[in-house]
Amino acid sequence: MKRYLLLLAIVSAGLIVLLPGCKKNDSSQSSSVALTKEVPENTAAGVLWSYPSRWTKGAPRQMRVVTYVIPAAQGDLETGECAVSYFGSGAGGDADMNIMRWSSQFEGSPTPVRKDDKVGGINVVKVQIAGNYLAPAGPMMEATGKKENFRLYGVIVEAPEGKLFFKFIGPAKTVEGAAAELDALIGSLTKK
Repeated sequence: MKRYLLLLAIVSAGLIVLLPGCKKNDSSQSSSVALTKEVPENTAAGVLWSYPSRWTKGAPRQMRVVTYVIPAAQGDLETGECAVSYFGSGAGGDADMNIMRWSSQFEGSPTPVRKDDKVGGINVVKVQIAGNYLAPAGPMMEATGKKENFRLYGVIVEAPEGKLFFKFIGPAKTVEGAAAELDALIGSLTKK
């Protein structure tokens, strides 16, 4: 019996020592992104979200709820941009149409990587596209020049009042370096 109690004490002590170490390892593996709560005026489609604290808001632009500017990664010459758009209930087209349109904005229309997901009970479609970006602009979305080695991370949110679009575009290192921040923003989505 004494051996059993001694063994139990050793195992218990080992678990007590081990558990804090496990917690430390787990927390060090999960990245923590500081978020800033978006003001209700800059939310849309029946959802609220927070955005990464190191992102800044760009000037107001037509057809956008808000535009975030993401600092350039070391070595990149351009900043990234995350445009948030909402066109109204029932507007904006389906996910497949938007993914095809985003892909066509790249040289050769590369095959996008798509993932359907759910965040806080809200359906989202995530897409990644890489290649040479044709930088469409203007009312006819005409190419304004080729930008090599760009990435697009897009998220289409099936919000309560219609589709909400997050289009994060920029140089590869900048977008890849801020991917966890976009994930944190999308993870913060909640219904109003």
